[in-house]
Amino acid sequence: MSTSLDTDSVDALRSQIDSLRMRINELEVQNAKLSSQLSRCSCQKMEDEISCVVEGGSVVDGNGESMKLDKKTRKKKDCKTGILEHHPRRYVALRLMYFGQRFYGFASEAQMDPTVESEIFKALEKTRLLVGDKKKSQYSRCGRTDKGVSSFGQVISLFLRSNLQPKNTDDANSWELSIERDVLDAEIDYVRVLNRVLPKDIRVTGWCPVPIDFSARFSCMSREYKYFFWRDNLDIRAMESAGQKFVGDHDFRNFCKMDAFNVHNYKRHITSFELSPCDKRLILVDVFLRSLLESNELWCFKIKGSAFLWHQVRCMIAVMFMVGQGLESPNVIDALLDTDGTPRKPQYTMAPEMPLVLQSCEFEGVRFICSSDARQALHLHLEDAYRTYELQAAMTHEALLSCLPQEHDQSLSSAKQKKKAASHISLMSRPTEPSYEERRAKLNLKQEVCELSDDQSM
Repeated sequence: MSTSLDTDSVDALRSQIDSLRMRINELEVQNAKLSSQLSRCSCQKMEDEISCVVEGGSVVDGNGESMKLDKKTRKKKDCKTGILEHHPRRYVALRLMYFGQRFYGFASEAQMDPTVESEIFKALEKTRLLVGDKKKSQYSRCGRTDKGVSSFGQVISLFLRSNLQPKNTDDANSWELSIERDVLDAEIDYVRVLNRVLPKDIRVTGWCPVPIDFSARFSCMSREYKYFFWRDNLDIRAMESAGQKFVGDHDFRNFCKMDAFNVHNYKRHITSFELSPCDKRLILVDVFLRSLLESNELWCFKIKGSAFLWHQVRCMIAVMFMVGQGLESPNVIDALLDTDGTPRKPQYTMAPEMPLVLQSCEFEGVRFICSSDARQALHLHLEDAYRTYELQAAMTHEALLSCLPQEHDQSLSSAKQKKKAASHISLMSRPTEPSYEERRAKLNLKQEVCELSDDQSM
């Protein structure tokens, strides 16, 4: 009798367990459906909250228009700025312009503020264009300009919030790369929205939808730099002759700051190296000032290549100036590019960073978009900045006139040039830095010591 009761109890328990399992499965299916609906939910109240940018006592909507808020509403919205986690997003490339004088370079890894990158991400968070954090945004940058260096064509790529849904709502990466007018009108005006909150020395100049396998760094076909300088008494013909020696595939380890830990290949391809005069001339009305600053024509180097090493352009320019001043022969370029004959880089100072500009980055099939409103606002902003710098230049010119000597000694400039030539030490006679092989040997020895120390501690 007891055996029969035990069997009935076990069967009843099994039946209850099976029933609970079925109920759990039903609840899981229902939960998945509700979660899917919630992730795609975009009620009007949420749209109103996330389509605006809080800025002081006003907000900027998705079209960049300013709206006034009372204190109560402003306090409520101030608490809701930040990063969105659940919203339609698309992968885009942004083209940037910035003047680098006050920045500690472009990248923010050095933990030095401000950097261009840190200011851009502050703007992205303020405008609530980020969907997830920086890691989730699949962020990449084309170039990593140094402290003080500017750019008119830097490019970054990342996921940003979108007003549009992907073609396949189950796949956030399934996007039409269409840039038709009706699509553009419905999409967020990324250029205008970001430029309303970015610092005055940073601007977005265009955006473009790109596929998710696009990388601003590795998809770049070529980069072009410009370096501006006053001609003065430089020998342009000698510099042109020396510059052509850079064109082609060469090992540039003697024209860079070597990073033997991370970089093992120092061969780079230079497509073109040109010198050309610029349209801008320094206007001098005073006779003494004209004689003091002769050959006041502004020129620039234009260097195009597939990729560049750390400080490569500034090192190349430094040697070019030595050639232009008659301190080195154009053949010194051949000697420094011959890494078998010159395995160690001579010690010399790089050219200043301020006149260097990353002019453009070229990509296949990428056409940047800028709305007419955003383009007009950008033009007015740059025109205002230009007028401000013109005023400062005029004031500096006036100060220079007030400090001129009563009589100008024509022999001063020639004596200064002779003194500089007499003190110059030939590049090939200077002390040298360690070679790549010597640096690697030192790094390997250090690594072996660390590993030995770790083994002994265990």
